[in-house]
Amino acid sequence: AALLGRAGGLGLVAATGGRRLLLRCGTGARLRERGTGTLLDGTAVCRAGGAAEQCLSRGISSDQRPKRPLTAYLRFVIDNRPAFREKNPEASNLELVKILAGAWKELPASQKQVYEEARKTDWKRYGEQMAAYKAQLTPAQAAALKEERRKQLAKRRSIRAKRELNLLGKPKRARSGFNIFLSENFQESEGISPVAKLKKLFDTWQKLSTSQKQPYLQLAEDDKVRYENEMKSWEAKMIELGREDLVRSKKQRLKKKPAETTKQAETAKASSAGNKAKLKKSEE
Repeated sequence: AALLGRAGGLGLVAATGGRRLLLRCGTGARLRERGTGTLLDGTAVCRAGGAAEQCLSRGISSDQRPKRPLTAYLRFVIDNRPAFREKNPEASNLELVKILAGAWKELPASQKQVYEEARKTDWKRYGEQMAAYKAQLTPAQAAALKEERRKQLAKRRSIRAKRELNLLGKPKRARSGFNIFLSENFQESEGISPVAKLKKLFDTWQKLSTSQKQPYLQLAEDDKVRYENEMKSWEAKMIELGREDLVRSKKQRLKKKPAETTKQAETAKASSAGNKAKLKKSEE
């Protein structure tokens, strides 16, 4: 396993068997598998730098927070997945999910009600547990958990927004000269890890002369033209669909002047000032 130490003795990050494990925080804390909520060998665990870690350091673990009840559909999936897997041994996980979703859709309302009632019962219990949990928090702990929740929701909104833009076919952003250089040389580059390859290629790019970089910079300029043309067509389509909220404002469409253009403008300004000074002197 590859282990990365975190400064200040907060813990370790371990990557084993393709699964990323969360941090070990302080005395008595244990490791948890990321994303599953499953404790691997003990109890309280937290994420480094997050509000959950702060709460743990203040004497309360985020693991004590009550878990939200499952929806009626997820209860149905958990109950029936083994039987459906046995009936469809060759189906992939994605195909099995589609089969279960179809079965849920066709399930009679009376049978769905059983799962819905179980959800309502658990939801009532969850409300009571959450009230008890919040009652034991100090104001600082409550604020930390609230901030953590805000960040989580913001991240989810960002992921949903990106997914929507992909479905709507938003053009991919223009690549920089370095990105084009990177994509062309990454596979052939030597390195024990992607990070090592990236660092090596970045160092190589920094050492290239202006003439060596020019082909990549020109491709980047061409890609900017491609991006702007595609964006204009895409935004026109979004306006037709009534999605003006996805169209860039005029300020966003204004491009920053390239370095060469800026330099030329400064040179022209200095030259103009010099000519004015000469003209004034000759008049005198």
